[in-house]
Amino acid sequence: MTDYWYNMTTGQVEHGAQSSWKHLLGPYKSYAEAARALEKVEQRNEEWEDDGDDA
Repeated sequence: MTDYWYNMTTGQVEHGAQSSWKHLLGPYKSYAEAARALEKVEQRNEEWEDDGDDA
C-alpha cells in the first residue's frame, strides 16, 4: 500500500514520498486527505491555541 504525502514546498500531493522528508506532511491514506493537510494543520493549531487559553 502506498501512502499519500502533502508537499509543503510545491503544494502538491505525492503518491509515495518522492521529495525530501523536510518538505512533506503525512502519510495520509487517500489523495483527498493529503490535499486537505494544511486545513488539518490549521485546525489543530487553533485547537491547541484554544486549549492554551484555559491555562
